Parts: sequence; C-alpha cells; structure tokens
Amino acid sequence: MVYESQISFTLDTICPWPTIPSQYTTPTNPIFQPALQEFSSSSPQSSAVNFTVKYLPYQLYPDASKEGEDKYEWYKKTRYDNSEEKMQMYTTLMSAYGVSAGIDYRFDGTIANTLDAHRLIQHYQEEKGAEVADKLVNSLYNLYFESAQHPSSAATLLTAANSAGIPEADAKAFVDDEYEGLQEVKMLIREQASNGVDSVPYIVVEGRRRDFTLEGAKEVAEYLKTLEQVAKESG
Repeated sequence: MVYESQISFTLDTICPWPTIPSQYTTPTNPIFQPALQEFSSSSPQSSAVNFTVKYLPYQLYPDASKEGEDKYEWYKKTRYDNSEEKMQMYTTLMSAYGVSAGIDYRFDGTIANTLDAHRLIQHYQEEKGAEVADKLVNSLYNLYFESAQHPSSAATLLTAANSAGIPEADAKAFVDDEYEGLQEVKMLIREQASNGVDSVPYIVVEGRRRDFTLEGAKEVAEYLKTLEQVAKESG
C-alpha cells in the first residue's frame, strides 16, 4: 500500500532562500520539485510513497506596510547599517547564488507586507489543490525577485492567479475582498510561530515512523536523501 506523505513547506514570498535550494531550481519550477522529480525517476523506493507539498505562511516582516517602501534602501538601512559597501557585497553574493540557480535577481522595486500573497496561496491551495498552489508560489517569487513587482499588490496577485490558470473573475473577486481568508491565514502564521518556526524555509516531511525537519535552503541531494529515508521507513 502506498504511503501518503505530506511535505509542509513554510515560506514567505519575499525570502530569497526557498528559491535557491540547488542549482536545479528555476523560478518556473515548483520549489521542491527537483528533488521530487529525481526521486520519482531514479529511486527504487519511488513506488512506496506519494508526496504532496502543502505551503504554510510565515512573515519575515509582519510590521511592513501594505504600500511598502524601496527594497534596496530598506535592505541597506535595516540589514546593513546604511552601508553602501555592505549592500553591494550582499547584492553581489545573491546575484552569484541566483546565477547558479538560473535566477536573475533584481534588487529594485518594493518590499511590503506579504499577508495578501499568503491569503491568495492558502485560499486556492484549499480550493484547487497542490498543483495550482505550486504555480501561484512560483509566479509570486518570479514577479518579486526577477520582475521587481510589489509582493502583494492586487496587480501582482492577479498576474500570479492568471499564471496558475485561475479564471480572472474568480481571482479578482477574491483579491478585492481583503477580509476573505484573512483570519485563517493569521491563525496559520500564529500556529507556525507556536511550532517554533522563526525563519524560512522550514520544511517538515511526514514519515510513517517519524517526521523529518529541514531548516534553511538545502541542496537537492539532501532533500532527496530525506525523501528516500521516508520511503525506506514507509513499509
């Protein structure tokens, strides 16, 4: 009998680290997909487990305004003591990481509150399932990191919804109703905090005998090793 394992993937859509777990990840592929694809295609244990990714919300900067502010200046001020030299070091490092992952990071644009982005992900994950959620998450990352779009404006959310194949009228009705799903998302964020999550990505892979927790960005090989261990222990 196939074991059904849920991968709980906690993220914030303005945190760059989930976008670069390895050199195999690109913004157009689901974040955990490289390891899952390799497991399915090459692991002798692949028929033992069916993995499903479920995204959970976290806010790195919950006090950020909805309107937001200049991303480059915000990072320089809050993370690098207003030092242009330190900021240049950061952008150089992240650009190099991005190149290795096929991502063209941009450091202009706006940083802002991500609550509405999480609201969108959670609503359609529940309504339309994991595949649509994957597309939403990856579109939101692409829009923010490569196109320098606002992380949770109505325009960004509607573009992401369109990329995920959600009918425009359906998406617009949801995005325009800023209270729909809001309390549920806030509750999930509180639950993650109470579970000890204080940084992202934070990944829990359910196993029949035990769960596996992976904190921070990892290489595909480490993700794959965890998937194979879950499969090995599923019998």
